[in-house]
Amino acid sequence: METIEIYSIKSYGFSVQVKIIGSKGKAMFYTISLPNFSIPTLALLDSVKTSIITQISLTSSEILDPKAIDKIKERFMTAASDILKKELPNLDESTKNVLIGRLMNDMVGLGDVEYLILDEGLEEIVINSSREPIRIYHKRYGWLLTNITIESEAKINNYAEIIGRRVGRQITSLDPLLDAHLVTGDRANAVLYPISTKGHTITIRKFARDPWTVTDLIKNKTANSQIFALIWIAIQYEMNIIISGGTASGKTSFLNTCLPFMPPNHRIISIEDTRELQAPSFLYWAPLVTRLPNPEGKGEVSMLDLLVNSLRMRPDRIILGEIRRQREAEVLFEAMHTGHSVYATLHADSIAETISRLIHPPINVPPNLLEAVNLNLVMFRDRRTGIRRLYQVGEFLVNEDKDTTVKPNILYRWKPLKDEIVAHSASVKFFEDLSRHTGMSQPELNKEISERKKILEAMVKNNIRQIDQVGQIMKEFYINKDELLKLVNKGKIKDALK
Repeated sequence: METIEIYSIKSYGFSVQVKIIGSKGKAMFYTISLPNFSIPTLALLDSVKTSIITQISLTSSEILDPKAIDKIKERFMTAASDILKKELPNLDESTKNVLIGRLMNDMVGLGDVEYLILDEGLEEIVINSSREPIRIYHKRYGWLLTNITIESEAKINNYAEIIGRRVGRQITSLDPLLDAHLVTGDRANAVLYPISTKGHTITIRKFARDPWTVTDLIKNKTANSQIFALIWIAIQYEMNIIISGGTASGKTSFLNTCLPFMPPNHRIISIEDTRELQAPSFLYWAPLVTRLPNPEGKGEVSMLDLLVNSLRMRPDRIILGEIRRQREAEVLFEAMHTGHSVYATLHADSIAETISRLIHPPINVPPNLLEAVNLNLVMFRDRRTGIRRLYQVGEFLVNEDKDTTVKPNILYRWKPLKDEIVAHSASVKFFEDLSRHTGMSQPELNKEISERKKILEAMVKNNIRQIDQVGQIMKEFYINKDELLKLVNKGKIKDALK
């Protein structure tokens, strides 16, 4: 066993240390150095809790309002600080912060699970029962066992109730399932015993606080600057794009990296089951999410409801989290044919499989409608190494001579042996459609793509990777393209961020 990585997590003014421990190059354990408290200290904290509850009265509307949690935390922290100062006047600041952190996690949080929620390296947190440690999915190391165990099933049940209250829902033995979107953007799912036969279960999928950007994906070779320049010009001029791929292949992450390519004066409507997309602040964006029915079966807002409603919101661009059913696909393709620019994801491992999934049940779209799709991007995840790559870039060729048929035409593909994306076939319709949309000749389009490629490579060279930094560069491109290109040519692209 060896220590693979050490880093810190900050919480309420103090830090806890995380160690990733493994053997033979494989990470196995996630250990976090939680503060240890003596029995007298725990007794003191219980006394402080009682005093805070006595001093602060909360209305039912505050308890049920998910947006009030930050104000409640502030009031509790102020009260805890005052009480500790009175009880222990000689207490040093760092120790006081540790005690306040413990109080806050116990009173308005999920106990030690809060430290895991603060770790930006984690994607998933899973509590299976009180009889086994919490497991986490780490962005760099995959599934790991932690050194944190919840002390009782009652405490796990209490955490599930806290999550439910934050979104105005209840979880009980009669209604033992809970799916909630938290204010932080994280998604929590809870299943109570005996439906979950091991014990109460909570799964938290974390919302990315620092999302991948185009700079990151070029650096880690998910795709190259040439492909992103092509996608950029396609998005700028309102081409319709479907991103396909298997489970956890990076479809949504790739779609998210493409959002900044959209012009700032276009109205964007996104529709998701879980809020995963994050756009830079300069975009004119309205994110919508679905809602599950309440215990009485009322109040559901489906993806189809939002999709139909979005057409009444005067959108220029519509983004659909995932195509799953026929009616959703029909409305989406109708939006394409009525002049809206549409982007969506779909579960399929190749361009040929994307076509097959779209024209056969359960989606079952008429083949002739696929003419509206300008570009299909396919993502791939190597299950052995965990790397994600853009596997294919292509177009749909619709032949309506006799029986309507749809064939794939692969423009670029990933070569695993060289780990690079290479040209495969010449475009039959993509550049023709792009030329018709823009009025530009092929040499002019090539020049436009070359300029975008140069900008992207300058961003990679200067490590311009945060989402709002990338957004600022894109905004400058649309507002003053010539000036931005001058800065790029002088090697001063960072001046565009001032």
